[in-house]
Amino acid sequence: MKRRKFIFNSSISIAGFQLLPSANDFPFFDLTKQKNTDNSFLDPLDFKEITISELQNLMAAGKLSSEQLITWYLKRITEIDKNGPTINAIIELNPDAISIAKQMDEERKAGKLRSMLHGIPVLVKDNIDTADQMMTTAGSLALLNHKATKDAFIIKQLREAGAVILGKTNLSEWANFRSTRSASGWSSRGGQTKNPYVLDRSPCGSSSGSAAAIAANLCVVAVGTETDGSIACPASMNSLVGIKPTVGLVSRSGIIPISKTQDTAGPMARTVQDAAILLGVLACFDQSDNATHENRSRIKQDYSQFLNSNGLMGKLIGVEKTFLQKHEAIDGLFKKAIEQMKSKGATIVELEFIEPFNKIVKDEFLLMQYEFKDGLNKYLASTNAAVKSLEDVIKFNKQNELIVMPHFKQEILDLSQIKDNLESKEYIDITIKYAEARAFYNKFFDDNQLDAFCGPANGFPWCIDFMNGDFFTGYGVYSPAAVCGYPSITIPMGNVNELPVGISFLGKAYSEAALIEIGYAFEQSSNNRIQPSFKQSFNH
Repeated sequence: MKRRKFIFNSSISIAGFQLLPSANDFPFFDLTKQKNTDNSFLDPLDFKEITISELQNLMAAGKLSSEQLITWYLKRITEIDKNGPTINAIIELNPDAISIAKQMDEERKAGKLRSMLHGIPVLVKDNIDTADQMMTTAGSLALLNHKATKDAFIIKQLREAGAVILGKTNLSEWANFRSTRSASGWSSRGGQTKNPYVLDRSPCGSSSGSAAAIAANLCVVAVGTETDGSIACPASMNSLVGIKPTVGLVSRSGIIPISKTQDTAGPMARTVQDAAILLGVLACFDQSDNATHENRSRIKQDYSQFLNSNGLMGKLIGVEKTFLQKHEAIDGLFKKAIEQMKSKGATIVELEFIEPFNKIVKDEFLLMQYEFKDGLNKYLASTNAAVKSLEDVIKFNKQNELIVMPHFKQEILDLSQIKDNLESKEYIDITIKYAEARAFYNKFFDDNQLDAFCGPANGFPWCIDFMNGDFFTGYGVYSPAAVCGYPSITIPMGNVNELPVGISFLGKAYSEAALIEIGYAFEQSSNNRIQPSFKQSFNH
């Protein structure tokens, strides 16, 4: 959270900490001092919905600089995220963003181009460590003023690729692992992120700010994280593309954890092409993350090579038939999507997968409690944060209950704290069931010879409700892939009265290339994404 000239002149004390202004109060860069001396600079309206490739072409032609691009996004963030509809997607801006952009411009002038992300602004979720002037808090006031001493491995990858880290995005606090009736997109540090399509509707979560920011054209691409649905659901509800990679394709080092079994970071974008470009930078081998050790031969340096507009031709795709008779409007979108896939050469087979899979794994929430306690304690112990354990976080929250827990409490943190270590019989028994689930998943795909399996990612965005929390509608086709640590890609499936719904395609381990091929072909044949209009409510 930054003030003009990045100096705070006011704060309030809570339990020995200094509470900085909320995300609604922090001002942005003084853009009146940013002068544009290049007459070839494009009309700002041209940057809405612009892609990475288009930006690189403009910069290569000398019609745009990274500094100009960053300046424009900072201005739009002020107009949209702060002063306009106030979607509250960004929790903190990087005060070094313009200087980094200038460096990338100098390198370009000298003939050095690091990657397709050279000079491109990227937002990252606020549970990912950045060793700079920004904090890493998971949206929690308990971690206020915590600044990482080391970049997360994927941030190192982004910097080496020439990306400009523009800022941190708001999220559901602790990546939506604090309360059973939380409101997605709300954090005690950042407040409530809103859906840019209809402002009283949920953006879903936990990668709420990343999704809302891209949808509202506050950035080109962003990095989200997912344990189960935290990329897929906000992508669906914000008319975006989200790729949830195989666990092990992308490093988790330096990311505040929930579950070592299911956690991964992944790209979020407005197009499959941009998501594929970002995935190529994020995918990596990391010596300190054991999950990445088996991926060395599976990583593709360029996932954009799989952008095939005929990628549905000859593909056998299963559809969840129980999702064809749930809500008449979503049924209509799903049936239309099926016909579009058929028209592009795909063979569609109706199958029942979700319910049989869910009968095997009934203890996902319990596994997360065990792994959250173990992972968070290890993470906090290695930082310079004032809280050093989950127990410390719980204590801090209780001491500051009126500020930290005004809408919902922390029963998930409490449940996690009383769990034993990862050598307990209960935890080991759960991991055995997980192995059975992966075997069932693989056999289901093999027996049906599927290239992918799909269904609606979610229902329509629900109303933000601090009293009752989120209202999931029984879709969530992405969940089996999340549980197994396998990949999924979510694409816009359509809108009804400006409320977006996405379709998720699931695959087997390390099948990102095939999913990108399928997803790109579907995207190109359907063109379902529309820009948000920032309606105040569904009825207006």
